[in-house]
Amino acid sequence: MKNALYGNEMQAGIREWTGLAVLALPALLVSIDLSVMILALPHIGADLGADSAQQLWIIDIYGFMLSGFLITMGSLGDRIGRRKLLLIGGAAFVIASILAAFSQSAEMLIAARALLGIAGATISPSTLALISNMFRDHKQRSLAIGIWLTCSMGGMALGPVVGGIMLNHFWWGSVFLLGVPVMLLLLITGPILLPEYRHPESGRLDVTSVALSLGTILPVIYGLKEIAKYGLQMVPALSILAGVVLGTMFVSRQRRLTSPLLDLRLFASPGFRAALGGMFGITLTGATMLFIAQHLQFVQGMSPFQAGLYMLPGVIASMAGMLLSPLIARRVRPARLIGTGLLVSTAGCFLLTQVGVEAGLTFLVLGYICFNLGAAPLPSLSSDLVIGSAPPEKAGSAAAMLQTSGEFAFALGIAVLGSIGTVVYRNQVANSIPADLPTSAVQASQDSLAGATAIAEGLTQQVGKALLTGAREAFTVGMHAVAAASGAIMLAIIVLVVTQLRHVRPIGKAQSNQADSIPEVVPGMPKNQKS
Repeated sequence: MKNALYGNEMQAGIREWTGLAVLALPALLVSIDLSVMILALPHIGADLGADSAQQLWIIDIYGFMLSGFLITMGSLGDRIGRRKLLLIGGAAFVIASILAAFSQSAEMLIAARALLGIAGATISPSTLALISNMFRDHKQRSLAIGIWLTCSMGGMALGPVVGGIMLNHFWWGSVFLLGVPVMLLLLITGPILLPEYRHPESGRLDVTSVALSLGTILPVIYGLKEIAKYGLQMVPALSILAGVVLGTMFVSRQRRLTSPLLDLRLFASPGFRAALGGMFGITLTGATMLFIAQHLQFVQGMSPFQAGLYMLPGVIASMAGMLLSPLIARRVRPARLIGTGLLVSTAGCFLLTQVGVEAGLTFLVLGYICFNLGAAPLPSLSSDLVIGSAPPEKAGSAAAMLQTSGEFAFALGIAVLGSIGTVVYRNQVANSIPADLPTSAVQASQDSLAGATAIAEGLTQQVGKALLTGAREAFTVGMHAVAAASGAIMLAIIVLVVTQLRHVRPIGKAQSNQADSIPEVVPGMPKNQKS
């Protein structure tokens, strides 16, 4: 027994669980920072005089930098020390938050947001990797990851609510200062509560691989986001093509290196591949959430704050599902739990197709609850499978891969599902546009429901009402199409998970003797890595 506080060598004790609380708070902050900007942007634009292009960069640069640096930072943490990198990132997050809060120009805010994204990229993979070091017992690790994911999801839900409260009482810069006390707490308690881990035999960071990874991820994410906003155009398409070419070069280089930035041998694990593929697929359906939010605001006429409150039950269901899934998975095989959950999500998609313009708000709330609750076991258990599949020295890289694939999937989902919704909307709304409208007004009405709403305000009451009614009906039909497509994706993920993970036993059951357990798949992984 190492210490009476810890019980035995595999069981985590008070120190580890307290450390988990310290790790969960930054995750909460990083996810809040993703959603809070949507509410603050109009205030920022008015105060700093930011034009439309600058406002887009203020929103997007954080996600670009976050996704671009995840793999680099995950691998760097494995090399120099995960706690060290986490604390460096926390300090950078504090500095960047203060710079963002007191920005004097749009350019200064864009630069501060870029630094925030890079700092955020150090936090998530380091956090998940440290959890794998702190919680060696499979049951405890699975529960710890579920708690961490619950906080991460909670940040997305709290962002609009907290942002709305802050903006009602303080200036826009206050939303950036939310993270300062939390990160200061991390900097003070981290050296005491968190263990340090670095792979003693890791090689030096390959700068060429870093450049190729950035050259792969950033152009693809940029291209997907541009296509989602403006449709298929030459520059975004070429950007994606350039990213694919550089990505091919990146993969080829990783195969040749003795100490690669991204260890492709991780894909030898069927559990790793299935968990990563399942997470990619379910993140694709994230566009459904955006259509629901727009329906509440532009069809039902709610404020962003009211829309957030109506979506809150669904987010609470997701958080509860992520927290309970690791406990249920101790008795039920992960494949069965995930597959059953996704059937519930598919039912939620069906409920969303029953939502109407004038009625059906109950269907929307219930559908969103089912959608989120049923999807919860997949990220909760898949994160554990991905981290557990990797050798301890590669946990940071595995965590970064999981989150980078999520960034790709979300951007791709917005582009693909968003395009489906937009095409349906444009086809439906064409019959509702008054014949004598100027070309620019027709174009704005066909582009989006928000555009049609703005145009309707300048028309006579009767004509404006006709346009708005038709646009709302068209948007609702588009949302139905997106929900149906999401349901089809859910069914495809069920097939993948059930076939690839059917041999994985309930968490903690005969794990040490289980021939097909996920932690045994990757060659070279120690069977009993002690903390």
